[in-house]
Amino acid sequence: MSEQPVLWEKRNGIGWITLNRPEVRNAINFEVMKLLTDFLNAAKQDNDVKVLVITGAGTKAFCSGGDLSAFHSLKTEEQAYGMLSKMGTVLDELFFFPKPTVALINGSAVGGGCEIAAACDVRLARAEAKVGFIQGRLGITTGWGGGSYLLERMGQTEAMDLLYSSTPVTAKQGMDRGFIQYVIKGNSLKETERFLQRYIQQPLGVITSYKTLQLQRYDGAKIKKSVQLEIERCAKLWASDDHHKRVEAFLNK
Repeated sequence: MSEQPVLWEKRNGIGWITLNRPEVRNAINFEVMKLLTDFLNAAKQDNDVKVLVITGAGTKAFCSGGDLSAFHSLKTEEQAYGMLSKMGTVLDELFFFPKPTVALINGSAVGGGCEIAAACDVRLARAEAKVGFIQGRLGITTGWGGGSYLLERMGQTEAMDLLYSSTPVTAKQGMDRGFIQYVIKGNSLKETERFLQRYIQQPLGVITSYKTLQLQRYDGAKIKKSVQLEIERCAKLWASDDHHKRVEAFLNK
């Protein structure tokens, strides 16, 4: 029996969600979505968890986005919308999570992987990691709400450059642009724990009060509306011949 595709553990005040499908670059399928939902709920209710970290298994990939082989059978706008909105709900949970959330980008984060990272409050990346909103190369846009979250996280001009260009950047370039907060040179798990030590020394009440302060600054209804429209636009593009041809070419590479 293979290992579970998402792992959950907690230690020293940190909850760790690990995408555990290294053989497909930690890509997302429906089973992963279900487990992410379960573990986000567990972390939310667990008073031993002060900070939540999402990372990927192995050193090659954080997450390569949606599993194209799993979602290739989705052809129509309606079918695509069903899948996109399901993961959109997961990222909504993540963006509005009541405790600080951290993406530990342990390897390449592309497409939907970058959307997951954008939904987190803080992004730490190994020096070798590359990040890129490469959805445009497949004839679609961000489809889980990541574009909307990205525009909340960093400057508009830099954010739009990442989206328009569909071009990956290095961790250092991502940091210069304000997408990555810290580049890790050594052991990524140890370094992340060290980085977050300052947070987890504080009482949970202090941490959650400050997170509430942050969330109050957002116009929640406006962000949710923006995400909804983003998902709808992506579903439309998903149904296009251009997208299907590009996916076909990618899978046949």
